[in-house]
Amino acid sequence: MSANPFWRVLIADDESIIREGIQSAIDWQQLGLEVVAEAEDGEEALELAHKHNIHILLVDLNMPIMSGMTLIKHMREELPDCKIIIITGHDEFAYAQAAIRLDVDDYILKPVNPAQLTEVLTKITKQMTISMEKEEHLQMASKQIERNFSLLRERFCLEWMDGGLSEVEIKEQLMFLKMPERAPSTLGVIQWSGNSRGKELLSERDRQLYLFAIENIVEELLTPYTLIKFRDHLGMLVVLLWESVPVEKLQKLDEAVQTYLKITIASQFLSVTEGVTGVADVYQQGRASLYKEVHLSPFVRLAKEAIAQRYRDPDITLEQLANEMKVSPVYLGRIFKQEVGIPFVNVLTHTRIKHATHYLNTTDMTIIEISEKVGYDSQHYFSTAFKKVVGIAPIQYRKESAPQV
Repeated sequence: MSANPFWRVLIADDESIIREGIQSAIDWQQLGLEVVAEAEDGEEALELAHKHNIHILLVDLNMPIMSGMTLIKHMREELPDCKIIIITGHDEFAYAQAAIRLDVDDYILKPVNPAQLTEVLTKITKQMTISMEKEEHLQMASKQIERNFSLLRERFCLEWMDGGLSEVEIKEQLMFLKMPERAPSTLGVIQWSGNSRGKELLSERDRQLYLFAIENIVEELLTPYTLIKFRDHLGMLVVLLWESVPVEKLQKLDEAVQTYLKITIASQFLSVTEGVTGVADVYQQGRASLYKEVHLSPFVRLAKEAIAQRYRDPDITLEQLANEMKVSPVYLGRIFKQEVGIPFVNVLTHTRIKHATHYLNTTDMTIIEISEKVGYDSQHYFSTAFKKVVGIAPIQYRKESAPQV
């Protein structure tokens, strides 16, 4: 990580004694801050904010020419990343509340308490530092995407994990690909659901950036050790380590990802004891353990909710949902089957047939009416799907389930 820069600060207050008091009351350098300018009205403050591309604005609400409220509105439009701290008198508190709705970061009542202001500035600089570090990771990840991968090494590792290679084949490939010619001592499997941050759904591009950022953090934490990392067929990150790594070091991985990227991953690191041919079994064991730990990812949960709510729509498809979620159908189909255990279309079919049996049992609707009610625009297609799931045709099912008189 790069060292904290001097964050640039602008003080805007029409009273020079207030500006001077704030300037002299804070140890700016210790906080990693630098006061680059002062302004006595909002118009001047806006001009200086642009000139110095400031990071933090300390602003009084009651200023001539352009009020603090108007200045804040301009700042939010023109310098949206700038942190804003209001300095206000008691009688202006209602205005302060209105400014908070404009997404200001904090407010302080006059007369300014140096300790309180220091606390607020410390909190804000910490937030900016975390954001900067996260951005650095994502930028490094973006560059990594552009690099060429060692496709031969990745293909070999995938074959190795599938368990179909002999000991001789594995050792030949290890030597050819300039990897350690023995089994790794530790194998790790890392999974991120890869779909959202909080309530925010991610695009495919951002999802890939986060995945590469996770890889970057893994590499950074485990730099002293010989390792190979690759993604398996299900998008999990697999890490092979040839030296013994302290358990505490491995446990810090989840914490580091949470700290820098604000996302949660699940990981399993297991010892390899059976030589190069035993690596695939350890991989399968680690992957199975993660399945038990990780809940349904947001995309899969949304897909299941869509089936439950929209099964009546004959046009609902995996492709349609993937397009709505801004992910590829292949990806959505793969993670759906991975997490639910059966393909999307099977879940949709079973949902429709479950509702169809309910209508057959409880209503006098015709077969064609029921087929339309549960999302089939063809009675023949409905009957075929029903027989495949239930074992008998809908008409026969209704006869057999009818109460005997």
